[in-house]
Amino acid sequence: MSQSTGRVLALLEVLQAQPGLTGPQLAERLGLDERTVRRYAAALAGLGLPVQADRGRYGGYRLAPGYRLPPLMLADDEAVAVVLGLLAAENLGVGAAARASALAKIERVLPAALRDRVRAVRETLGFTRPARPAGLFDVRHLLGLGEAARDHRRVELTYRSWRGEDSTRAFDPYGLVFHAGRWYTSGFDHRRGEIRTLRLDRIGSLSVRDERFEAPASFDAAGHVAGALAAVPYRHEVEVVLHAPEAEVRRRVPATAGTVTAAPAGARLVCRAERLDGMAVMLAGLGWDFTVVRPDELRTEVARLGRRLVALSGTAPQ
Repeated sequence: MSQSTGRVLALLEVLQAQPGLTGPQLAERLGLDERTVRRYAAALAGLGLPVQADRGRYGGYRLAPGYRLPPLMLADDEAVAVVLGLLAAENLGVGAAARASALAKIERVLPAALRDRVRAVRETLGFTRPARPAGLFDVRHLLGLGEAARDHRRVELTYRSWRGEDSTRAFDPYGLVFHAGRWYTSGFDHRRGEIRTLRLDRIGSLSVRDERFEAPASFDAAGHVAGALAAVPYRHEVEVVLHAPEAEVRRRVPATAGTVTAAPAGARLVCRAERLDGMAVMLAGLGWDFTVVRPDELRTEVARLGRRLVALSGTAPQ
């Protein structure tokens, strides 16, 4: 690579990292004169890169948005960060084809030595547990909802409920949340007249409208999703008092599992469960003493679990 070509690429890297630098600032950064900076900027434009120079107090050189991404100049640690992010994207619900295509493009432009080391990580990397299978979602819906939430613009979407029923509704998105392998959006559902949490993989179509909305002040989208998942109408409603510090209970019991409040003897946990035998195992696994408030059937399941554990221990009950 000639010295001039290297400096042209160095200019490209600086423009990507710090858009808006003036001619004198670029000249000082690259060790050039301003005339050479202008010539190199013209060379980039001649290669099809949309370099623009804005005049005035706040002017400077920058890459204007084009119809395709400009070539990326990544340092070694930046390239590794991108590759690791793509490898982890399976847990974000990103489609396998998109991940593979992006990885292939990144690897093609890596220096040979770094490419070999990155491939070694890719081929030997494992996760402690597989990502939870999740329905595929349209990335355009994610981008559209993100834009609408930022700009406070209403959307119209079609949605399939857990019963398999399709409906069309106007929706004011307040935020996006990723939880346990799925993407969610929380906002005001005009069809239901209340704040709802929707899953992106159940959205069939989406369009952003011109109407605007005012979101509630300091709305916590992640907290609302956690609360909505904790309130899923499973068969049994459970209330127990855990004899442990409230702060420790909040740390150990995820918000999606139930609601934790202070109690005279520790912390009160209110949640729902489909199977009470599973709830008994969960409570026992926490390792704290606890008192069942309701339902009575949970007490029966706790006693049954206790007898089973005693039998498995091979000792006689005291």
